[in-house]
Amino acid sequence: MNKKELEKTANSVRQGIITAVHAAKSGHPGGSLSSADIYTYLYFEEMNVDPAKPDDPDRDRFVLSKGHTAPGLYSTLANRGFFPVKDLETLRHTGSYLQGHPDMKHIPGVDMSSGSLGQGLSAGVGMALSAKIDKKSYRTYVLCGDGEIEEGQIWEAAMFAGAKKLDNLCVIVDNNNLQIDGPIDEVNSPYPIDKKFEAFNFHVINIDGNDFDQIEKAFKEARGVKGVPTAIIAKTTKGKGVSYMENQVGWHGKAPNDEEYEKAMAELKAAAEKL
Repeated sequence: MNKKELEKTANSVRQGIITAVHAAKSGHPGGSLSSADIYTYLYFEEMNVDPAKPDDPDRDRFVLSKGHTAPGLYSTLANRGFFPVKDLETLRHTGSYLQGHPDMKHIPGVDMSSGSLGQGLSAGVGMALSAKIDKKSYRTYVLCGDGEIEEGQIWEAAMFAGAKKLDNLCVIVDNNNLQIDGPIDEVNSPYPIDKKFEAFNFHVINIDGNDFDQIEKAFKEARGVKGVPTAIIAKTTKGKGVSYMENQVGWHGKAPNDEEYEKAMAELKAAAEKL
């Protein structure tokens, strides 16, 4: 895909996020929207995945460590063809396979059940180590939240990844600077994030995580790194794409009402037309 096609796809992903969270009357739009461009690049350009063969043993793996932003992952998977886009409207409904957090047993394309913050990187490290042991070429990608990396288990996993030279592992930190209780530097600052990963023997790349040129360059660079894992620190805007949600911590975990839904969808559709 070229940049414009990626931007159009990311816009569709954002529309799916708003649709799903509105239909559920609950969920986490802010962090789903901030990382929509990263999801889009991963699933439409970077990763070796096939919706027709979601359990292919040679596929690349993805772990959504910040599992509460499942609406972003679900919308991406739906737009990629893993399941019908229409099913996004069943998010969190009784009997729906689209639960509030990713479920690898019931959702095509989900490689790891997640949601307990801090645990996803450990699972991703295990996948990357397994590939090394089995001499497989697949890569593992883990998306963490910047508030999430306040969890100690993240750094235990990072230490292990660096020690074992897992150069088939790529960690992305969605650095939108807001967690449920406010700005991350006011709650329990993990800054400087890049220096911390460097201390654990990671190759670190700092980017604007809402810019496809920078996203593309970073993932291409990561593929060329040998002997150490990579961490991409992606500076993003929480609520990206919906004006009244951008940089507003209140939209971390609440659904838009009918009026707010209409306004958000109108903005996204107008943006799509300009593309």
